[in-house]
Amino acid sequence: MNPATKPQSKTIDVSVITTCYGRNRHLYNLLSSLANGSVQPSEVIIVNDDADPERLAQYPLNIVQIPTSESRLAVASQEGLISDNEDKKTKKTGFDIGRNRNLGAAKASNEQLIFLDVDCIVSATFIEQFSAKLTAHPDALLMGQPLYLTRSLTDEESLQLQQGDLSNTKLNAIAVTNPYRHNLIDQAVEQAIETGSSTVNTTQSTSERTQDYGAFWSLCFAITQSQFQRIGGFDTHYVGYGAEDTDFAFMARALNIEFYLTSDVVFHQQHSVYRPPLNHLSSIVINANRFYDKWQHWPMGGWLKSFANMQFIDWQPEQQNSITLIRQPTDSEIESAHCADAPYV
Repeated sequence: MNPATKPQSKTIDVSVITTCYGRNRHLYNLLSSLANGSVQPSEVIIVNDDADPERLAQYPLNIVQIPTSESRLAVASQEGLISDNEDKKTKKTGFDIGRNRNLGAAKASNEQLIFLDVDCIVSATFIEQFSAKLTAHPDALLMGQPLYLTRSLTDEESLQLQQGDLSNTKLNAIAVTNPYRHNLIDQAVEQAIETGSSTVNTTQSTSERTQDYGAFWSLCFAITQSQFQRIGGFDTHYVGYGAEDTDFAFMARALNIEFYLTSDVVFHQQHSVYRPPLNHLSSIVINANRFYDKWQHWPMGGWLKSFANMQFIDWQPEQQNSITLIRQPTDSEIESAHCADAPYV
């Protein structure tokens, strides 16, 4: 069944913002989940996408597409700060996620903003519950609960999702939590993950205020337009990949904006990763130095430690001077770090 022929859910005044390039399979699954939720956002803003307009027209959603121009990462390349590989990627994709999110927020017509990475699939009542929490805490920053699919959806499952026939129960059965992150998740959800026999109990979803702003991750978060502008959006001095979301949360902390973790679930679609992310070594070093200059705190400590142990950088956790890049990884070293099938980094 074409999703455009299905009865539409109630629409609420929420702008969903995502960024995408070359990840259209993930994008279509995200749109399918948004189209079949208990409520629909009044607009879905896709920044920097290369999706087929005819395919997008199949979804009963108000979709706004925003192209991007030359990113700041390309400028960094011209200044000799990043590797040729990262330069080639940004010229092709305009990959500058903080800047692209700012473009999406500037285009949004609603006060409530929900940012989702393109590899998310929202649970059935995610938008409804997340929006309700933001209504209850309009001055706060909220982060949802990611669960990680342990494999890619099959073509048949993607079709079921598009038709509204792929339940949370089925997604729970192939999902895990990330053991390296704090998980605010109720007992019913844990049982669903373990047994695959229960749906996510979103009607009793919880939230918890935390002072651990370092736990913020921009995979799935909500904030009002007013507070987003108060923070100043994402700092576009960060280039490419790494630390821009932690910086955003630290700005929220500096402004005394409350931070809540919630148990509202998104399912993270599996994709290949690099452990450690040698493919982003240059931009991570640039961003780590920028972050330390601004906050006197080193972000991404686990990655920096790995890079130092592999002798790509000169760095110690207690140092107060900028990181020195010793050398770039070879193609074979980058390939050796590649994990083709991984639910999380």
